[in-house]
Amino acid sequence: MTDTSTPLVELKDISIAFGGIKAVDHVSVDLYPGEVVGLLGHNGAGKSTLIKCLSGAYQMDSGEVLVNGQHATINNPRDARNYNIETIYQTLALADNLDAASNLFLGRELTNAMGLVDDAAMEAETRKIMGRLNPNFQKFSAPVSALSGGQRQSVAIARAVYFNARILIMDEPTAALGPQETQMVAELIDELKRQGLGIFLIDHDVHQVKALCDRAAVMKNGKLVGVVKVDEVSEDDILAMIIAGKQPEHLVA
Repeated sequence: MTDTSTPLVELKDISIAFGGIKAVDHVSVDLYPGEVVGLLGHNGAGKSTLIKCLSGAYQMDSGEVLVNGQHATINNPRDARNYNIETIYQTLALADNLDAASNLFLGRELTNAMGLVDDAAMEAETRKIMGRLNPNFQKFSAPVSALSGGQRQSVAIARAVYFNARILIMDEPTAALGPQETQMVAELIDELKRQGLGIFLIDHDVHQVKALCDRAAVMKNGKLVGVVKVDEVSEDDILAMIIAGKQPEHLVA
């Protein structure tokens, strides 16, 4: 984790309710450059709702988002992208029949002087960004439907990074992946950290959070139980936070 004084993003005192039920209740969490913060909790704990306030999918009822220390107005996903915030959902939102380059530039295609789509330029740029993120990736001409889960993650991450993401939201990036694929995603995340990106990682798997994250923010019933450094707690400590809604005793002053 890069030690800097200003967080990439701060979610401050965020609240949002649906039909009178507080899905997120005065939650604050921050994220620094080169850091991965895991968001954990049972289904309905509020973690996905909290992060959707950052991605622009939901509008919070109260609270504030700061990006690089400055107030950010995020009313929709386009606003979020303007603040270099990108979300990689579990479904990855890839067009299965298209290759990696066509997916990377989907809706933002490069064109030549005649206004035609420049496939060669898009493939060259895709090879360049993949060279940074996943040098072992070689299936540039294959439709993404033919790629493995880890390779598909590579394409989705490359798309976000190419378009200048600084803050990534990743939704269970290793779900349904085997050990080798999971390791590939872990290496991608390490590379993103080295490049100074900050990542919010939503996950149910405590083991993965311990392996991939620097800190873990645990939510229960819409409230923040606490934020812990993963190297200061055990998996059992984090599980206890999720289930009992209490911080580990050795961290309570």
